[in-house]
Amino acid sequence: MFVLFIFHHLLNRNWYSNLFRGKYTPLRILQTAADVLLLAAMIGLMVSGIILSRVVFDFLPISGGMGFARTLHMLALYWGFLLMSLHLGLHWGMIMGMFRKAAGIEHPSRIRTWILRILAVGLCAYGIYAFVKNGIASYMFLQTHFVFFDMDQPLPLFFAEYIGMMGLGAVLAHYIGKLLRRSGSKQIKKD
Repeated sequence: MFVLFIFHHLLNRNWYSNLFRGKYTPLRILQTAADVLLLAAMIGLMVSGIILSRVVFDFLPISGGMGFARTLHMLALYWGFLLMSLHLGLHWGMIMGMFRKAAGIEHPSRIRTWILRILAVGLCAYGIYAFVKNGIASYMFLQTHFVFFDMDQPLPLFFAEYIGMMGLGAVLAHYIGKLLRRSGSKQIKKD
């Protein structure tokens, strides 16, 4: 994860140099807030992971702090999962543009658009189901201090539930981003 995290930031290093340039629209504020909070969650995961690991980081003089590290790890994990979904959704237009380019799709298609929208609605419905079924909110707000997994659940179903939840966050963020982009362009036209 750490290597992918560093690689992602190296690929997007221009974001840091442009952070204090340009106008901050509501969309840009949302994107920046989500990115900064996601960065904090990732750092929280790394710090708590180092404290929790008594084998890999055995050479470090760390003692105690296990309760704090478990709590931080759970908070950073679930909030980071949500923020990663939002990050993905806020950049979905760019991701789809790369897929269209790679697939050689040059012209939009209403049928393809509506099929993808219907699939997105289905994914969101499944994501809501999985979010409630797994009690994710109780982990995010520390109502439950230990994560419980159904060890009898088949692995593909486990991944499907988390993909559904990530899809839910990404779709919501994508359409919130579209609304903010539209309201921003209407505001510019008025000015």
